[in-house]
Amino acid sequence: MTLPEFKLLVDDAKKEIKEIDAEELKRMQKSGEPFVLLDVREPDEHARGVIPGAVPIPRGMLEVNIDQTTTDKNAKIVCYCGGGSRSALAAQSLKRMGFKNPMSLIGGWRGWKEDGN
Repeated sequence: MTLPEFKLLVDDAKKEIKEIDAEELKRMQKSGEPFVLLDVREPDEHARGVIPGAVPIPRGMLEVNIDQTTTDKNAKIVCYCGGGSRSALAAQSLKRMGFKNPMSLIGGWRGWKEDGN
């Protein structure tokens, strides 16, 4: 059971970051627009599938390993997890690290799959 404090943390994070839906992510992919797609799920979750083009960095390693993917503070970075909570926290953390365009995928991997992907 998830503690209510976790929901409060996620709700606060979502007030500070931008969220996009699966349609917007698909639009970004099709347009060729430059952005980084981060899968912040755990390695065992990747077995269920990944969104094409995603770079896996588990949420717990994000802050220490983001520089292996990008150091561009202006880069658009879309984070996703299983359902949209960890990715919101990840985007918030990136924002606090000085990244100007972090985003979270609404619904995460589940939302992506439910949208027919």
